Amino acid sequence: MPLTGPRAVLSEAPPWSYFIGSAVFHYLGPAFAVLLFSRLAPLGVAALRIWSAVLVLALWRRPWRILARLDADGRHTIIAWGAVLAVMNVCFYLAVARVPLGTVAAIEFLPVVALAAFGARTARNVVALVAAVGGVYVLTDIRLAGAPLGFVFAFANAALFAAYIVLAHRVARRLRGADGIDGLAAAMLVASVCVAPMGVWQAASALADPVALAAGVGVGICSSVIPYVCDQLAMARMARSTYALLVSLLPATATVIGIVMLRQFPSPAELAGVGLVVLAVALYRELRAAPHEEGATPLQEGKTECGT
Repeated sequence: MPLTGPRAVLSEAPPWSYFIGSAVFHYLGPAFAVLLFSRLAPLGVAALRIWSAVLVLALWRRPWRILARLDADGRHTIIAWGAVLAVMNVCFYLAVARVPLGTVAAIEFLPVVALAAFGARTARNVVALVAAVGGVYVLTDIRLAGAPLGFVFAFANAALFAAYIVLAHRVARRLRGADGIDGLAAAMLVASVCVAPMGVWQAASALADPVALAAGVGVGICSSVIPYVCDQLAMARMARSTYALLVSLLPATATVIGIVMLRQFPSPAELAGVGLVVLAVALYRELRAAPHEEGATPLQEGKTECGT
């Protein structure tokens, strides 16, 4: 029976369109976080972001039912993913509180490059990877500035982001008994428990501050719900190495949003960086895996290639 309604729309949309949605909202969320940093400590921001996201996902997907019907391997994957989400968000906010955001973003990209390199088995893809790294370097303007502890958190966040990609891709492609969005909802429920000991006291003051509370809900929806849902829809239909390379689009997306929303026009060097990133994505070609390796779902069949 052919798919109809929203499922048909999701089935027909190209996988890169979901990534673009994720990238755009990835940078709208920090606009709310800027407001929160003047009212809450970093751990409180991280906790409020996760709790807001889990509230939306819980009302939508009922994750406790999903956890109950998963097998042992599925539950272990979800628990690991939830723990990674919690600690990754905490490390990110602790890092950007001490180190320039561009530096944190550049460090975050390093293990993602390794994931893309692992899947880059052709000369064309290696050239694409080199172009992506060069573009990100130009865009982020890496500076060794900030407190040493900030770099510890930045590198921890980078390692956890790579783990996020691995676990999220596994859930999107191989989780039995639930689809990727259901798995995300269950993982976010786990994350909400994991983050509680770290951020409950710092987030408590938001209950008496309507502006902080509203901003926290905005951060949760824009930074965790929409991007992570889009990630699952994209990962279900593209290889992990392809997704890892597309992460290099994030600095380019930030540049476009800066022009449109903040009137921040890029320098010639920044435009060159955007050009390198776009060239990398245009050059890259995903290698088709054997059917038994992919475990394709109905949404994936016939749509495993990302490119022009």
